[in-house]
Amino acid sequence: MEFKSLEEMNELLINCMKCPRLVEFRKNVALRKNRFYGEIYWSRPVPGFGNHDGKLLILGLAPAATGGNRTGRIFTGDKSAQFLVNCLYKVGFTNKSTSENANDGLIYYDAYVTAVLKCVPPNDKPTLDELNNCSPYMEYEIETMKNLKAILVLGRIAFESLKRYLKKKGINIQGMEFKHGTFYEIDNNKRIYCSYHPSPRNVNTGRIKSDDLINILNDIKNYIYA
Repeated sequence: MEFKSLEEMNELLINCMKCPRLVEFRKNVALRKNRFYGEIYWSRPVPGFGNHDGKLLILGLAPAATGGNRTGRIFTGDKSAQFLVNCLYKVGFTNKSTSENANDGLIYYDAYVTAVLKCVPPNDKPTLDELNNCSPYMEYEIETMKNLKAILVLGRIAFESLKRYLKKKGINIQGMEFKHGTFYEIDNNKRIYCSYHPSPRNVNTGRIKSDDLINILNDIKNYIYA
């Protein structure tokens, strides 16, 4: 799949119907009885957001059911977004500490945020076929970030998706294993940094704390501006 520009890719992306299970699920989520019941959901694939000319790519798993799938913007309007954006703000990668809706004025400085899967999957568990269907979008986003110096991968599934892409590009992935706080050097002086995903479960159990992610982000900042 080839795209002429990021804008063209996003236009095709939001109309994507490749994965019947995801198409059905992303719409049915809006019918759940919760505090957002009755709100009009985006319920389509969610594009990346931020500064695509930036040095940092943040790669998550997928839009959250009542986050990106509801608001139409990745890492927006849910607890994972609250945790991530607050940490990014403290390190200087955003202009504010909250990410509530698509019109809240949030700006990413030198960073672009996207997901390996553009639709919310049931139980946050995509199939390999679904990830493969979505991979051309992620690959184009990466390949057109001309100033890219670091990729922060949130969680094991995103990490494995990125490894598959790197292998396809002929980059040596031998010995690359997901471990929180680890980084790997790849070609052209780029680094991949690993972090647990800031999901409510990981945050509530203390598997990841704000200081943990802030430390990784500070390491990234020191590296990309060295």
